[in-house]
Amino acid sequence: MNLPEPKLEHVCNLEVTLDPIREMGSGRAGQRRIIPIVGGVVRGPQLSGKILNVGADWQTVFDDGLAELDTRYAMETDDGAVIEIINYGYRHGPTDVIEAIARGEDVAPDSYYMRTHARLETGDARYAWVNRILFVGVGARAKQAVHLKLYAVR
Repeated sequence: MNLPEPKLEHVCNLEVTLDPIREMGSGRAGQRRIIPIVGGVVRGPQLSGKILNVGADWQTVFDDGLAELDTRYAMETDDGAVIEIINYGYRHGPTDVIEAIARGEDVAPDSYYMRTHARLETGDARYAWVNRILFVGVGARAKQAVHLKLYAVR
């Protein structure tokens, strides 16, 4: 059986603005933290708009430095549709790079791994296509923001 090879199609770039990290302390699996998502912008060939001030990244950081990213937030398109974004992923890399990120320093995005998979959902018929597509992303962490390039898996 010849199954089709998946193809990636660029959908948008997200710049997600963050409030300061709120440390929760040690949980069952690792250090827990909440990073509020308070705004941002979405620009791309298929989606454009703004990130709403609703949501957070509920992270777990394991002893080996792996950060498990578990976000839920929303965007409003330029024409008024609200789209929920549920994004799950991992960030890890060399200890010195991860420590530099934690200090808020700019580091080269290709010096560490930050990848996600996302589900989008809306009730707006103009964007119903997002309800039926899986998305993957590649990201980078800045001092008060996350930059994410989102692709549809076709």
